[in-house]
Amino acid sequence: MPTDLPPPDTDDALLAVRAAEGDEEAFELLVRRHAPPMIRLATRLLGDRGEAEDAVQEAFVGAWRRLPEFQSRASFGTWIYRIVTNRCLNVLRSRRPAAPLEAVGEPVAPEHAVSPARIAEGREAVREMRKALDTLTAEQRACWVLRELDGRSYEFIAEAVGIGQDAVRARVFRARRTLTAALGDWR
Repeated sequence: MPTDLPPPDTDDALLAVRAAEGDEEAFELLVRRHAPPMIRLATRLLGDRGEAEDAVQEAFVGAWRRLPEFQSRASFGTWIYRIVTNRCLNVLRSRRPAAPLEAVGEPVAPEHAVSPARIAEGREAVREMRKALDTLTAEQRACWVLRELDGRSYEFIAEAVGIGQDAVRARVFRARRTLTAALGDWR
């Protein structure tokens, strides 16, 4: 192991500066630190783990190229969230209107704990949720996923998606309204 490898607890801002100067080990540490939550986000947005991994990899490659532009106005984490979110939005926009409904595997419950009827009902609910999510615009879906599944603040989402907080609130509201209407039978 090289002796100039940054310690694992090094601050993201320092790592980003070192990476912008060409330090590949610093960037590797940033990737290891931020890739897992980015893959979770992309999987939630895209509904497909393989497609999510590709999107995150492309986002990190783009981030590496654009690191000299990174001015630390935002944290590296927020910056990479924005890049990944934008990459996912581009993927979602390019595949409209058809999105595979069976793209995300369902969790397997122990056979003794769930009846076949309950399993079938759960699968149908997941299919309906996927269909409902596919009716959202890419921007609504991104804002809703970041708010409802990732628990992010409106301020964070606004910065990550590159829109104002009021626009985030409006998109989350519209997404909730659309999903509630589409899933009304499941309530």
